[in-house]
Amino acid sequence: MANPHAGEVALVIDGVPRRLKLTLGALAELETALAADSLMALVERFEGGRFSARDVMALILAGLHGGGQPMTAAALLGAEIEGGALEAARAAGLLLARAFAVPGQSG
Repeated sequence: MANPHAGEVALVIDGVPRRLKLTLGALAELETALAADSLMALVERFEGGRFSARDVMALILAGLHGGGQPMTAAALLGAEIEGGALEAARAAGLLLARAFAVPGQSG
């Protein structure tokens, strides 16, 4: 379902497989939602393991919107994410990594 080469991440929410992607618009939404000084600061928080549940939920919501999956913040807060908080954090980290990956390079 999700194409990692296109920066997509799959996540099951309320029993429905969803495709998440951080498009430029989704990244702008994320910056606004987190009142972030920069996206690189958010990336560094994830890399250093210093992210919050708010960061994870904002990333997932932005990824849903970028992936063409309409959902409100309130609906996401009440949703069941398959795999729980650990899977949500993993998906959020993958979204960031794939959004900034250089095509053809591993890492």
